[in-house]
Amino acid sequence: MNLVIDIGNTRVKGAVFRGDELVERFDSECVTRGWLQEIVVRYPDTCRAIVSSTRNDLSEVVALLSEVVGYVVGFQPGVTPVPIGNDYHTPLTLGADRLAAAVGGAKLYPMSDLLIVDFGTAITIDYVEGGSFRGGNISPGVTTRFRALADYTAKLPLCSPTDEVLDYGRTTYEAIEQGVMRGVEHEIRGYVEAFLKKNAKKSIIFTGGDAKYFAKQIKNTIFADCEPVFFGLNAILEYNAEKQ
Repeated sequence: MNLVIDIGNTRVKGAVFRGDELVERFDSECVTRGWLQEIVVRYPDTCRAIVSSTRNDLSEVVALLSEVVGYVVGFQPGVTPVPIGNDYHTPLTLGADRLAAAVGGAKLYPMSDLLIVDFGTAITIDYVEGGSFRGGNISPGVTTRFRALADYTAKLPLCSPTDEVLDYGRTTYEAIEQGVMRGVEHEIRGYVEAFLKKNAKKSIIFTGGDAKYFAKQIKNTIFADCEPVFFGLNAILEYNAEKQ
């Protein structure tokens, strides 16, 4: 069995795979020796692990994993081999989560060109075409936009994501909520419409914590609650293990 660890900007997520099957997901504030040991005790057949991080703690977590699992990959774009092409001009600066999501999308939808939108602290819009990661764009995430308005103005309040869809706000709270939510919706809708015109065989994947707010508003999209980053990291782990 494989253990996959994805360290994001705000949370740590883990998953155990049996082959290509995601068996169970885990969530934590941080990676600790005790947390990893609990997972391995629960799944004693775990013999391989991979970790990716958007922080600067990759070597520390690799060391911890090496105490409980025999084979460990610390995933670094531009260094760690991956099972798809990578056309990014600065691969060493590419976010591990972005490339892992691209690999995962290609694994889940192997016959399609892909537009992958990850709604997290930042919103990433990435493309997989012809079996290669082509690149993408980054913009502030939903919560980041709300915080920016509250932090960089004198009187605007801090608001939160909402499911409510209004033509216009009639209070300051509604105006901020709808401005951020509808702004993101129209931004992503533009990417989706351009992608659909350009590609014949295509899949559009929405993932990340805020994806649920937009998947039902924008048609022709797949809400990937399964998280393609997990499947991508697992595929990268298998790919590197086979090379040993």
